[in-house]
Amino acid sequence: MQIDLSGRTALVTGSTQGIGLAIATGLARAGARVVVNGRDEERVADAVRTVRADSGSEDVTGAAGDLATERGAADVLRAVPAPDILVNNLGIFGSAAPLEIDDAEWRRYFEVNVLSAVRLIRACLPGMKERGWGRILNLASDSAVAVPAEMIHYGMTKTALLAVGRGFAKDAAGTGVTVNSVIAGPTRTGGVEDFVRELVGTDLPWEEAQRAFMVKYRPQSLIQRLIEPEEIAHMVVYLASPLASATTGGALRVDGGYVDSILP
Repeated sequence: MQIDLSGRTALVTGSTQGIGLAIATGLARAGARVVVNGRDEERVADAVRTVRADSGSEDVTGAAGDLATERGAADVLRAVPAPDILVNNLGIFGSAAPLEIDDAEWRRYFEVNVLSAVRLIRACLPGMKERGWGRILNLASDSAVAVPAEMIHYGMTKTALLAVGRGFAKDAAGTGVTVNSVIAGPTRTGGVEDFVRELVGTDLPWEEAQRAFMVKYRPQSLIQRLIEPEEIAHMVVYLASPLASATTGGALRVDGGYVDSILP
């Protein structure tokens, strides 16, 4: 398959590290003009340099802003007012005892993981519809359909993202714009490595700690390992391309077979 995104502009939120950074790199390799986003200007600049080096593309810029706030979203949209591809990757996660999650934490997770995506879709979708082409991709999680007891607040937000994607796909019906969600399984990122250590301890070497985590906390995985960020990026790049023109309103899994279900 030849994926060519030349002439398209892509905004990838929360892309200074991990899955977002891998997605930004993959889109740049496919020829898209890529805008990297994060809250900190220095980290955004570092990520821009990394994407340029790893993709071989110089057409990579940054837009710093806290998308969990209206002001931050406005700052980013001034820098990239009309993206052709919007990847809502921004998200926070962590473990917590279910009955100890207070109202403020519930709101924080919703504002960062859900409302940030809604704000950008609301701003970008009208232009995409007018131009007759666009791709909106929300990064969900296996936790959306298999909610972990230690991450109820996180799982709730990812379930909400699936509904957001399906609903906006209906709004974009017949316009040439597609809206999809990608259900990412347990993926190896810096944050997940810290999460693994939090749950299994710091004494074991990494490979043993990873296996112990998968056996105890994610035994449903059929690949029995953490997914690499690039494996998520491959799906996103495909869905962002003209080759995926008949795929919309979907929740596509890159979860290592974690979710024990045929659909989604």
